[in-house]
Amino acid sequence: MILLGATLIQVSASIVMPLIKQIGGAAASGWRFLLGAVVLLLVFRPRVRTWSRDRWVGAVLFGLAAAVMNQAFFQAIDRLNLGTAVAIEYLGPFLVAALGRKSWRHGLFVLLAALGVMALTRPFGVAPSITGILFAALAGAGWAGYAFASHRVGGDSAGFDGLTVSMCFGAVFTLPMTISSVPVMTAHPGMLLRMLVVAVMATALGFGAEMQALRILPPVLASVLLALDPAVALVVGLIGLHQRVVLWDALGILLVVLAGIGVTMDAAEQSREPAK
Repeated sequence: MILLGATLIQVSASIVMPLIKQIGGAAASGWRFLLGAVVLLLVFRPRVRTWSRDRWVGAVLFGLAAAVMNQAFFQAIDRLNLGTAVAIEYLGPFLVAALGRKSWRHGLFVLLAALGVMALTRPFGVAPSITGILFAALAGAGWAGYAFASHRVGGDSAGFDGLTVSMCFGAVFTLPMTISSVPVMTAHPGMLLRMLVVAVMATALGFGAEMQALRILPPVLASVLLALDPAVALVVGLIGLHQRVVLWDALGILLVVLAGIGVTMDAAEQSREPAK
């Protein structure tokens, strides 16, 4: 389910790229949340009358984290290759997982990921957009918060109720970003249809698949299981967007993926060890 969600989200990112160029990343992100929330409400019609205060707080935090993550991510992929942006973004949940356990092996994995980021940013050569890198890092912080908040919402809410309510809050948070683009979107139904496809793929199906996995996995382990996200993004960017991938990009993404897999295996091994 995590791999399915990652694939859907990255493919939807490639589909939305032309719209980002036309209306901007902030507006595109806002439309994705708005249309995604409408689709989820129509399909699932969440029952919230019996919700506790903690459940509402969890849904608000999830929506806020997802909004920050997606707003920053759309700004990042407008300036960076998809694979590079996702690799830097992934460092958010990766560092949460790696620094959550103090061991020399985790320290080595952090170093490996740092070398990967160095290769991606190419400090000794022609570096990609610094603004794009900063947006990708902000998306990573949002991703880390999203992983914990979504585990809480997924664990507390049956079915897609939690996701639906959270995406509605995300839509509210990002609604001001859509206002300036309303005339353009309404005048071009094809753009609106493309955004609807993106919203269904990413918000409804992509986030939904991830949330189903997060219902049964602890947040730290679920976060590092997303280690293959940069590799998926690299392939999608190469095939779907015809983005040029140089050796430094491939090496950096490979190092970040290996570091994530290493932390995943190490965490799984430590969880099997008997308590002392």
